[in-house]
Amino acid sequence: MTFLIAGPLDPAAELASFEDRIGDAGAIVTFTGRVRAASGSGNVTSLFLQSHPILTAQGIQNAIDTAHARWPLAASLVRHRIGELGVHDPIAFVATAARHRRAAFLAADFLMDYLKTEAVFWKKEVTATGTAWVEPKDTDYADKARWNNNTETNECTE
Repeated sequence: MTFLIAGPLDPAAELASFEDRIGDAGAIVTFTGRVRAASGSGNVTSLFLQSHPILTAQGIQNAIDTAHARWPLAASLVRHRIGELGVHDPIAFVATAARHRRAAFLAADFLMDYLKTEAVFWKKEVTATGTAWVEPKDTDYADKARWNNNTETNECTE
């Protein structure tokens, strides 16, 4: 499975393809992350992302496997851009499908928390005044910590 996209990412096309393979799932949850125009380092003109293709892909696959083990998912999809992106370009797309909504919502949230904190990416913002490396925020790590032994985020009723 290809998780890393070097060219444009088209969330609408990804969703259409995803919907073709979900079977009888009653719920689809999607998330599209976009490059923000402003950040702590100023007004962003572009964002550059690098990855370690093997480690990054293995980590994403492990996160997907974990999501499928925790929740009754019919399908999932993760796509993440690498290379140079402009402001408002889609940077990430996550889709999950399940029989019921709660599993799909929780799994999508879990996968995004993984991408924000654990996935092997190096992000550099480019602004009019220079460049700055982007690191996960404390709030990103706090979001991810919710998944550690928290039965509230594991439960799904059929």
